Amino acid sequence: MMYTILAAADAVPHAGSDLQLILAALVGIATIIVLIVWKKVHPFLALTLGSAVLALVAGIPLTDTFTAFTSGLGSTIGDVGTLIAFGAIIGKLLIDSGGADQIVDTILGHTSANRLPWAMALIAFVVGIPLFFEVGIVLLIPVVMIVARRAHQPLVLVGVPALAGLSALHGLVPPHPGPLIAIDSVGADLGITLGFGLLIAIPTVIVAGPLSARLMARWVPIEAPEPLGGSEQERTGQRPSFGVSIGVVLLPVLLMLMRTVVETAAPEGSNSPIVHFALFLGQPIVALLLTVLVAILVFGVRMGDTADEISARVGGALGPIAGVLLIVGAGGGFKQTLIDSGIATIIATWIEQAAVPALLAGWLVAVAVRLATGSATVATITAAGIMAPLAQTMPPVETALLVLAIGAGSVFLSHVNDAGFWLVKEYFGMTVGQTFKTWSLMETILSVTAMLVIMLIALPLGVL
Repeated sequence: MMYTILAAADAVPHAGSDLQLILAALVGIATIIVLIVWKKVHPFLALTLGSAVLALVAGIPLTDTFTAFTSGLGSTIGDVGTLIAFGAIIGKLLIDSGGADQIVDTILGHTSANRLPWAMALIAFVVGIPLFFEVGIVLLIPVVMIVARRAHQPLVLVGVPALAGLSALHGLVPPHPGPLIAIDSVGADLGITLGFGLLIAIPTVIVAGPLSARLMARWVPIEAPEPLGGSEQERTGQRPSFGVSIGVVLLPVLLMLMRTVVETAAPEGSNSPIVHFALFLGQPIVALLLTVLVAILVFGVRMGDTADEISARVGGALGPIAGVLLIVGAGGGFKQTLIDSGIATIIATWIEQAAVPALLAGWLVAVAVRLATGSATVATITAAGIMAPLAQTMPPVETALLVLAIGAGSVFLSHVNDAGFWLVKEYFGMTVGQTFKTWSLMETILSVTAMLVIMLIALPLGVL
């Protein structure tokens, strides 16, 4: 496998019974929920404090309170943080060069008015591969507004498909943080997860996006508001071509999928230099680093940018993700505390004895935490940490599907405790009720549809 479960931090000693450990898990998770939802504490601090509470209630000695946490934080940042940073750089260069605009304009230029919802879903799906959800929102919402006004279409009809495309990629497809965290936690193969994630995301986006948007547009028939700052403006000057822009976006995906194909097809123990080179190129860190270098060349050097300008753009991509990296790292620390204290093993054993399918259990745990905290990241971290011991005995395909089930659960029913809820509400100029009828409903349909597709894939494979 490409990833393995983080090693235990020298088996932290504790004197807790099973009941005490379960209580510790509940108190730790409740602490995180209270701090995030009611006290408005930053998730990084909430996860850190929740891990400390969990460790203390579990009976871990005071001096070892943060032993597992710091081990998990360091390992997670080392494994996942670098990939997130590379993804942010690629996205920044894509946007600043006009490559993202070129993708959008080319697709829209070949689309009739009645197919605009499908075109917006496709744009979001493609552009969303290397971009964080929030970045994708900021990039695409102005485009959605312009398209809706020019085509005289309801805003929801055009906007919901774009949101569905971004959200599906955010929850199901690496190198987005959520899937990467779950892959790292349960020891899944990134290439297999990526392949299944893309496969599952396609029907999920179709159902939650263009199909659902037609009904939602009848319930909320609002027109697009004027853009902030006045009249519409389009990027001027030279842009990279559509083919080049799409090629850079898809390059890391193709390299990682190639690795999975070679691993499957090549004879065991093969010493072929071609096989080894393909496996090397398909490693996530290599694939994304190579894509960063290609992006610098085609989105920077060939556009006539100086070395200082390119360096400034790369640096500009890293600052905004500092908070994301800290949250992801703290999540890894919380997950490691769950594992090293023995709590995750106990819960996994209960799930196994209760005969609840592991995929369904992972989805339900993620849904519960998502509803409580509003955070897809926290939901992914908690569910993956709880399911990690159970995943040790799973075959690679089932482990990959478990990651995707957790990802599907992590985007269920965004509501008032989710920052994304308010972001969409304000951008679209909707009331709270209208946001529930559109964005919240779309997220729920997306989560349930993705889980149904996962189960349909799992049944014939015999892993459900």
